[in-house]
Formats: sequence, C-alpha cells, structure tokens
Amino acid sequence: MSDFEKLVKKAQKFHGGLCPGIVIGTRMSIAGLKKLDMNLYKRNKDLIVYLEIDRCMADAVQAITGCSLGHRSLKYLNYGKFASTFVDTSNNRAVRISTIENSNRTPGEFEMDDMVKELSQIPEEELFKIEEVCVEIPEEDLPGFPKFKAVCNICGERILDKRELIINGDKVCHSCANKPYYTKLETN
Repeated sequence: MSDFEKLVKKAQKFHGGLCPGIVIGTRMSIAGLKKLDMNLYKRNKDLIVYLEIDRCMADAVQAITGCSLGHRSLKYLNYGKFASTFVDTSNNRAVRISTIENSNRTPGEFEMDDMVKELSQIPEEELFKIEEVCVEIPEEDLPGFPKFKAVCNICGERILDKRELIINGDKVCHSCANKPYYTKLETN
C-alpha cells in the first residue's frame, strides 16, 4: 500500500468521509512534508502549517500532519484558497503549496467518486504549484505557553498573545473595540 493510500484512509477516518478536499489535503500534506524532509507518519514538533481555507482539505492537513489549533501549530487564514504553507521552525524552511486551476476539473461536471479518482491519480506537478517561501513567525504566534497576557479594560476578559488593541491608552479586546460576531441575549 502506498503512502497516499495509507494516509488518505487516516484523513478519511478523521473527516468522516472521502471527498475531493480530503484527497487534495492528503496529497498537499505529503508533498509539503516531503519537501521539508519530515516524517509522514509522526507528529513533527517543529512543523507549523498555515491553512488558507476552512473546508474539507483542512481536516486532511490536520490528520496527516498532527498540527492543531490547540497546539498552536495550525494557523488558519481566511483567504478562501486551496493552499497551505508548511514551515519547519528548526531551520526556517517553508514551502507553500496551492492547487493549480484547471478548467477541465470542474466539480459540478463529475460524480464525487470520479473526482476523487482523478485527483488521486493526476501528477503532482499538474495538481499543485509548490514554492519555497519565507515565513516570519512572531514570538506571540509560536507554540507553547502564552508569553503575553492582557485584560480588556471594558469587559474584563483575558486576552492572550498580543491580540489586544490599544485605544486611547486602554487595552481592549476585539469584541469590545469592534462589533462582536455574537449578540448578547437579554436575561430576566
């Protein structure tokens, strides 16, 4: 059984099904780890991955690399792109992998099984653009215990990792400084 076959099963199990995004994320993870000379079958403690989409592909990358938001080794950027950057923090090597658009691969034209099969077999150089890049990771974004803590002067909630804003000299969280994503309900 090939590395791809073993790892796509792992990603499928983690995600709960097999779809084109799981195939792309698995292949992207394999390519990224190989380019950085990292082991495909163990959690690499020196690896940080930046995901540019929150779709199925993200589950595959998390399953294959072992990176996670909780370990602060998985970073999510809301760019809406099928792309990821793999960073080896031990030597500052990084590779960004993105899908190559191909008008012949339109999801609506294929059955799911056909799309999965095609994406599993297409040559890597036709599926991905792979670029060596440089990523400067701020100290407050590195894995480990929080080094920076603040308290919002408005709501009193704790803010970690330099995510506070300074407004008129006060430390303020994003929710208090801007419109929060939630609305508080009135309680009786």
